[in-house]
Amino acid sequence: MAGCQTDLEIIPFRGEYYQIKPERRYLVRNPIYPVPDPRFPFLGVHFTRHVDGSVGAGPNAVLAFRREGYTGTEPDLVETVQMLRWPGFWKMARRYWKKGAAEQYRSWVKPAFTRALQRMVPEIAEGDLIPGGSGVRAQAVDRNGNLLDDFYFVRSRRMIHTCNVPSPAATASLEIGREVVDLLASRLD
Repeated sequence: MAGCQTDLEIIPFRGEYYQIKPERRYLVRNPIYPVPDPRFPFLGVHFTRHVDGSVGAGPNAVLAFRREGYTGTEPDLVETVQMLRWPGFWKMARRYWKKGAAEQYRSWVKPAFTRALQRMVPEIAEGDLIPGGSGVRAQAVDRNGNLLDDFYFVRSRRMIHTCNVPSPAATASLEIGREVVDLLASRLD
């Protein structure tokens, strides 16, 4: 809309969560995160204790087939075709098809999701998990199929566009504000 070309496409990934049953929340008293795989901007399944005492477990990362694809039951044909026409999508898919298939399998098979959680908390059982919510990550993918990390900015004549800030922590980050101010200041110099 601003007339700025980015050579990126936003590919929506749905992250699906479980909640730990109230009587088993004692197993997770603090956030528990895996060692991240540097090849992916996705963190992987982890545990998050919320201020209300609930404990979230997840997410996985599956293609959403629509930008607002929180349920995965209603793909948007126009958005899906747009995604499939992007050459970077196919390069990404060829490069990471095994990881994508594993994420989809974990989405469909609860015991597989449970096993991923058990790597961090072995006492977690499949029966401890109740369905939680989901979120959609707007992941920028370049023409070469690379998954961009956080903080991708594009400058135009009178604007600075934040084109990739997919992680929830980053969207509320003061660091983004600092970066935008630095970019503006460099334009004034």
